[in-house]
Amino acid sequence: MGMNEHPSTTELSRRALLARGGTCVAAAVLAPVAGGAEPPAPPPAHAGAKPFRLCLNTATIRGQKLPVTEEIEIAAKAGYDGIEPWFDGIHRYMTAGGSLAELNRRIADLGLVVEGAIGFPHWAVDEPDKRAAGLDQMRRDMELARSIGCLRVAAPPAGLWDAEGVSLRRLGERYRAVLELGEQTGVLPQLEIWGGAKTLGTLSEAVFVAVESGRPDACLLLDAYHLFRGGSGFRTLGLLNGAAMHLFHINDYPAEPDREQMNDSHRLLPGDGVAPLPAMLRDLHAAGFRGALSLELFNRDLWEKDPLEVAKLGREKMEAIIAAAGL
Repeated sequence: MGMNEHPSTTELSRRALLARGGTCVAAAVLAPVAGGAEPPAPPPAHAGAKPFRLCLNTATIRGQKLPVTEEIEIAAKAGYDGIEPWFDGIHRYMTAGGSLAELNRRIADLGLVVEGAIGFPHWAVDEPDKRAAGLDQMRRDMELARSIGCLRVAAPPAGLWDAEGVSLRRLGERYRAVLELGEQTGVLPQLEIWGGAKTLGTLSEAVFVAVESGRPDACLLLDAYHLFRGGSGFRTLGLLNGAAMHLFHINDYPAEPDREQMNDSHRLLPGDGVAPLPAMLRDLHAAGFRGALSLELFNRDLWEKDPLEVAKLGREKMEAIIAAAGL
């Protein structure tokens, strides 16, 4: 998630997760692998099962300024299993008189799953008033998400882009508060990193905050571009418990400019850049990830093209990367 680096705006059963309340939360986020040991075998899949579901994050066709109803239809026509809309598009639909019940029916009729939804509440900031307002927004977002059959939302470091010296232990407490909201609303907040942010810009910070939350339902929402942009890389993905991740934002990036000079507009379709995507998918799969790969780009060249053709091309390139990974 993110736009120009400064935005304006297989799910485990929640009951099963919460039933493990006595289990150390680290086991939910980190793979239970002893040092030097081989990772555990992934859970068996039934014959013909796909390794991952394919999802369209509507940022990929955001520049075409389509109503959310058209974005949903494009995802279905392009052959995706699910969609990951942005809340601002849903709000525009509602302002124009759209019914959430009708939107829910339309999504179901098209055979799509709403894998997640994207918003930018300031749930993690130090300022108490702003944080309280961010939690209120998070609750409203969760309730809206639930009304269209969406069981997950992003919990990004909104408001922390330039924030330095923020206590990661405090962030663990704040993420716990968001997870408690999720328990009340039935919608799971996924802790996200933004690679250029001064706080929650790296995988290691996100893992620390997730563990500090003390909640067995803590989970991560990672992104190929953000892992690269923040310097986390991909070599340690095998340390994670893939079953504690439900979506992964997939994209690519070019060899130039330098990592620190990149922004969201540099994202490319999978396979069009230099990211080690096949190896990354193999590591995620070996770690137990069976969730959705959600295509999220902010590429202005693609925003000038026919959105259905962009969506179809994106799905084809995702499938090619999965095949290259041997999955």
